This record gives sequence, structure tokens and C-alpha cells, in this order.
Amino acid sequence: MKVILLRDVDRLGQAGEIVKVAAGFARNHLIPQNQALLATDANVAQFESRRRQHAAAAERESRAAAQVAQVLEKASLTIQVKVGEEDRLFGSVTSQNIADLLKEQGHEVDRRTIDLEEPIRSLGVYNVPVRLHSEVTATVKLWVVKE
Repeated sequence: MKVILLRDVDRLGQAGEIVKVAAGFARNHLIPQNQALLATDANVAQFESRRRQHAAAAERESRAAAQVAQVLEKASLTIQVKVGEEDRLFGSVTSQNIADLLKEQGHEVDRRTIDLEEPIRSLGVYNVPVRLHSEVTATVKLWVVKE
């Protein structure tokens, strides 16, 4: 029996593929769990139409993210922090602090899209990656200076 996979299935295939499986496996497992759809002519045409729509939407999102990335690449942030002896920061600069600075400049960015490996704990200049889309990442320059 031929089915269209709606999701990735281990050892079977990727979403969107048409695969041949045992009839019992399709009827009892794949179709009831919404992992596959029978590969009739109507279902294949409908699935292809949906896939084209999703691909077009994904392309629009990617282009929009690329435009935002160009604007963010030009942004330069400066944060003033309190420091102690030997220029050690009291606390640290987190992704939430960076998101707040971007918001002050008019860029609405979710803190979870800011890819800091760990909070910043020293003075200096940092290139902070901001993941806007699965394929688009912008780099924002952050200056951490004394208060």
C-alpha cells in the first residue's frame, strides 16, 4: 500500500515522501496516528498543493528575516555596567538585557533568538548572533563598558 508521509518516520522516510508499506502497518499505525495519508490521486494533488503553499510561505518568511537581518547588522549596542576591582562585572549581561537594548532601538526581538553561549561577564566588544529564521542569522555588535 502506498502512503504519503505527513511526518518524518524513523527507518521509513521523510515528510512528503510517498512510500510503500504493508497494508496493516498503514491502517493500524500510520494513518490513525496522523503520520501518513493514503496515496490516492486526489490526496497526492491536495498534498502537493499544500506543500507549494507552505514552501511559498517559508520563502516569504525567509526574505522578511533577511531584511530584518540587514537592519540588525547595522545596529550597535552599548550597555553600561557596574564593575568592581580588576574590571569584574557585578552580575552579567544576559540575552534579556540585549533584547531590551534592541527594543529601545525599535527592534522587536525575542530573547530566545539571541544565541549567547553563556552570559557575558567581562568588559569588551562582543559579536552577538541573533537567529531570526532557521536559515538567517544576524550579528549585532555589543559594547560592554564601565558605568
